[in-house]
Amino acid sequence: MNTTRKYWVNTLLKIATPVLNALTGKKLKETMPVEGKLTDRSAVTHLEALGRTLAGIAPWLETPSIDAEEEAIRARTAELARSAIANAVDPESPDYLNFTGDTDDQPLVDAAFLAEGIIRAPKELWEKLDRTAQNNLVNALKLTRKIITYRHRNNWLLFPAMIEAALYRMTGECDLTRVDYAMCMHEQWYKGDGVYGDGPEFHWDYYNSYVIQPMLLDVTRTLKDVLMRNDYGETAEALFLSRTRRYATILERMIAADGTFPAIGRSITYRTGAFHALAQMALWNELPDGVSPAQVRCALTAVIKKCFEAKGTFDRNGWLTIGLCGHQPSLGEYYISTGSLYLCTFVFLPLGLPVDHPFWKDPDEPYTAIKIWNGTNSDSLPNDGE
Repeated sequence: MNTTRKYWVNTLLKIATPVLNALTGKKLKETMPVEGKLTDRSAVTHLEALGRTLAGIAPWLETPSIDAEEEAIRARTAELARSAIANAVDPESPDYLNFTGDTDDQPLVDAAFLAEGIIRAPKELWEKLDRTAQNNLVNALKLTRKIITYRHRNNWLLFPAMIEAALYRMTGECDLTRVDYAMCMHEQWYKGDGVYGDGPEFHWDYYNSYVIQPMLLDVTRTLKDVLMRNDYGETAEALFLSRTRRYATILERMIAADGTFPAIGRSITYRTGAFHALAQMALWNELPDGVSPAQVRCALTAVIKKCFEAKGTFDRNGWLTIGLCGHQPSLGEYYISTGSLYLCTFVFLPLGLPVDHPFWKDPDEPYTAIKIWNGTNSDSLPNDGE
């Protein structure tokens, strides 16, 4: 395992292991802190932690490594993840999580992230579950259908679509109405130049990366064969992909030479989750022209170091704290709690690429901000006017 990849794996494990270990031991509710700014989020925060962790770690779990040391760690972590899922969806478990939304709609969000994790690692996180756990997982996801989504005319429409995509992958059946509605509305909300509105209005934040563009891609790729019967599956995937490639260009250029990036918009305490879409394009081998895998690796490594090496990022027991650069609880909105923060794992999607992929093996390459602000003058610099 090369030095940079080892750093990524170790950092991801530092973030994810407390969640997976606690759920495996049926002690997540007992041991996970619930830090929040204004409201008690204890009814929803635990599913947040699980769903978001699995959505980020899934591609790595799904990719056996030729490196013996890494493979042993990956296989052991995959076992923990399956045990965590089984305990989370078992009605008899003390860590049975809230999928109903009886008091808060939030479970719809994090059931969708859990579903996204299943889609990203179907062999490890679905096929290797025992039959009881599989049945319980399907039942848990179906519970979210009672949560009304019309109150949320924004990125929330993608959450039922993602859940239905996962149900189709698991059972061969789904409610396509929920998928069609999300796809059609987001097409209406496209603003141009690779960016969607979060609803009818444009919002200057990272929700295109946190949720919108990755979920549009994961849903359409999973359901492409079904959607093609309606004459738009393949077209939709190609269209969404072209837009995300453009958005990935923008994201790469927003990473400054020191690994910082603009702290713009709500949910900034998701930290490295801001680069979800860029990480997904690297994972899918769909980086835009002029943006090499090596420069993206270097850019994302700089962001990871800036966010996770800051003092106070983890509490004394290894749980994430609210903040962007260290412990900054004042940055957390009313809906932010400890479990919310695990969306940061989404930056680690390229660990799903094999160790001999150019993303990992190519020599370090300066990313765009370094090239420009070092005074570089070459054909490798971006030029949107071309």
